[in-house]
Amino acid sequence: MADDAGMKDDIEQVQAVVIGAGVVGLAVARTLARAGHEVVVLEALDAIGTVTSARNSEVIHAGLYYPPGSLKARWCVEGREQLYAYCAERGIAHRRCGKLVVATQPGQQAYLHKLLQQAQANGVHDALLIDGDAARRLEPALQATAALHSPSTGIVDSHGFMLALQGEAEDHGAMLAFESPVRGGRVVPQGIELDVGGAQPMRLRARIVVNGAGLAAPAVAARIEGLPQALVPAAHYCKGSYFSLAGKAPFSRLIYPVPEAAGLGVHLTLDLGGQARFGPDTEWLSDDAPIDYRVDPRRADGFYAEIRRYWPALPDGALQPAYSGVRPKIQADGEPARDFELQGPAQHGVPGLVNLFGIESPGLTSALAIGQAVHRALAD
Repeated sequence: MADDAGMKDDIEQVQAVVIGAGVVGLAVARTLARAGHEVVVLEALDAIGTVTSARNSEVIHAGLYYPPGSLKARWCVEGREQLYAYCAERGIAHRRCGKLVVATQPGQQAYLHKLLQQAQANGVHDALLIDGDAARRLEPALQATAALHSPSTGIVDSHGFMLALQGEAEDHGAMLAFESPVRGGRVVPQGIELDVGGAQPMRLRARIVVNGAGLAAPAVAARIEGLPQALVPAAHYCKGSYFSLAGKAPFSRLIYPVPEAAGLGVHLTLDLGGQARFGPDTEWLSDDAPIDYRVDPRRADGFYAEIRRYWPALPDGALQPAYSGVRPKIQADGEPARDFELQGPAQHGVPGLVNLFGIESPGLTSALAIGQAVHRALAD
């Protein structure tokens, strides 16, 4: 609980508070504001989307990788179609460029068959298995024995998407408060009180609170008195570094290898200007150490080996450190992957409170669907 020094004695009333102005928090704020709620978004930093939402591949995922029936599968497929439509309607830069998931040795082809079956079970009906010759006809520089072609995969200007969400939320009356970290809170009969830090500390009381704080979501939940703490998962951080390509890549589609346990492998993605970048790799961080977003140039050594499995002609010295991001995991290294977790009143018994935990990839693709799911959880 935060120290009360400097805190106003009075409590400001607001109908709904969203904690976190990343892409998911903004999508939630947009949905609640459109539904007629008075919404305040509390962001600890000084701008929207500067953490996980700004440090990813900007890929619109089709929905291939996630177990059928999982929230990741459902929200990705729902959110993908909503995102394409939203971008088209609002003129947000995006491209449905397609993706190849490639097997570089015969033993990996069984995985592609399994991935196709899973994609179809998730409602992705345009994915197609092709042999190595067909893959090279699409991408002549590629080395592959087989590939899964996903035409529904794309790329998006994530910042443009977030600006559109912010603008629409504000058009419906939402307000954003930057440099306003949530220091603590408590469940009271009138709703949920939050202690908000910053230059002018204050207390807010709201009937609805949505914790969409991303990496900080478990810590925020742990500071709310009256929420059963046994339901708050431990936070684990998995860093992924990206390297950009010096020069132009000979690919027009995204290229993904057979994925690793903690991520989707060192894949090739393209930005909307055609610039290629590779990553992310996986580097589990200490749970209590400060996050360092610097990219160690020495990690490129492992990148060259991974990339040359599907692009043997990658030139020496062509990779340059770009940026890194951290996945907000709720499982530790070596533990089975966990699904997105939406905890609403039905799960923890606190009226009006929704916690969003473990919203990693495909969180960007799923954002609009997550906003709707939060609204349904509060309505129920």
